[in-house]
Amino acid sequence: MSENNVSQQTQETGDLLQIRRNKLAALQEMGKDPFVITTSDKNISNTEITERFEELENKDVCIAGRVMSKRGKGKVSFLDIHDKTGKMQIFAKYDDLGEEEYNLLKKWDIGDIVEVKGFVFKTKVGEISVHAKQAKLLAKSLKPLPEKYHGLKDTDLRYRQRYVDLIMNPEVKDTFIKRSKIISSIRKYLDSQGFMEVETPMLVANAGGAAARPFETHSNALDEEFKLRISLELYLKRLIVGGLEKVYEIGRVFRNEGVDTRHNPEFTLMELYQAYTDYNGMMELTENLYRHVAKEVLGTTTITYNGIEMDLGKPFERITMVDAVKKYAGVDFGEIKTDEEAKALAKEKGIEFEPRHKKGDILNLFFEEYAEEHMIQPTFVMDHPIEISPLTKKKPDNPEYVERFEFFMNGWEMANAYSELNDPIDQRERFKAQEELLSQGDEEANTTDEDFLNALEIGMPPTGGIGFGIDRMVMLLTDSSAIRDVLLFPTMKSLPNDK
Repeated sequence: MSENNVSQQTQETGDLLQIRRNKLAALQEMGKDPFVITTSDKNISNTEITERFEELENKDVCIAGRVMSKRGKGKVSFLDIHDKTGKMQIFAKYDDLGEEEYNLLKKWDIGDIVEVKGFVFKTKVGEISVHAKQAKLLAKSLKPLPEKYHGLKDTDLRYRQRYVDLIMNPEVKDTFIKRSKIISSIRKYLDSQGFMEVETPMLVANAGGAAARPFETHSNALDEEFKLRISLELYLKRLIVGGLEKVYEIGRVFRNEGVDTRHNPEFTLMELYQAYTDYNGMMELTENLYRHVAKEVLGTTTITYNGIEMDLGKPFERITMVDAVKKYAGVDFGEIKTDEEAKALAKEKGIEFEPRHKKGDILNLFFEEYAEEHMIQPTFVMDHPIEISPLTKKKPDNPEYVERFEFFMNGWEMANAYSELNDPIDQRERFKAQEELLSQGDEEANTTDEDFLNALEIGMPPTGGIGFGIDRMVMLLTDSSAIRDVLLFPTMKSLPNDK
């Protein structure tokens, strides 16, 4: 675009803004300032009028919403008013509203928030509408809405100005309505299974429970350093020790890591813990929960993501990590006995590793390189190496591995579950190993949590636990391509004028 065109466009935008402000000033001079109005008599939604038309025909209603289009001339006008549920056409006549009220309505702009009282009817072309008897401006829109929001080249603007995105794109609104239903469905299912929803601290002295780098902050009141939690695990386990037996939390966690289509530094995690069960119980719960949510929200247990069909109705596949690597990489880690053998194999296959890595770490690297992308249908990948699972019970018959699974769909990790380690002596040794990794430069390693160890010494029953990535679940169930599409306000780099 040439400099002259840019200058002309800027001038035109400035003129439109001034026109709207002039309209507001004129209303204020008339004693009709919309911003002094504190409430509305709205008593029905647009969709409800459509659904109940036969009952409501010729009955009076009061609707409110945003003007999204207007047409007509002379003494007859048509407007489309949108509320949360959808669109309703308004039919307005000079003879019904009177000169002053009709002329004010004619000056409404696209984007204005309005209230209309009138009766329900159907036009000659069969469109359900409201015939206006009274019309009132509730809030003046001082900035024009974009004409073709999909056409904007700066896609970041959709995320930065989500409020405009929601107004202009009904499918975006539908995604977030569906997200709310998904979380509500999860809660209903867990509540029906006897789980108790709880809340645990976001500001913590020790950010444990996951391999991630935390955000750090300082409390002025306590003059102490704190971290934002990276997991919900260690506090929820304390509640199991306290005898609550079945607990869950849905909340934000924070990881000071990269941003991509599946990662946002601030995201929604659900963790739950159940006493007197193990990771097999967590597999059963996961299958039942996913089926329940899909059926309740989507009406089917077959979902399609990016053209790929996934069936939640069938029993989920189960495979060990060793067998998955054997299947997709042709390498049997059951035959590899030492760290040196594993490192030599990694060099042979061109897989990068760090000097501190052991056999179990390298097995996980092989899985990520060769097997993960094949986990399309619902699959439990089980029995992880102990090196990457510091909070998990060992397998009694093979202590190099632990009773852990990751749940995969579409090649994504959707959940992570354990038979929880409840041996405080073993847990202290695992923390000690993590501290050693930290000293070697692993910023994601855990540090020793003495209060958590104290809780384990009080005594924790055998327990199964799991963490679900809510955002990824919503992505799959809404066929959304990026995590930003299912977060109302994703983390964004500030613009210069935002600071």
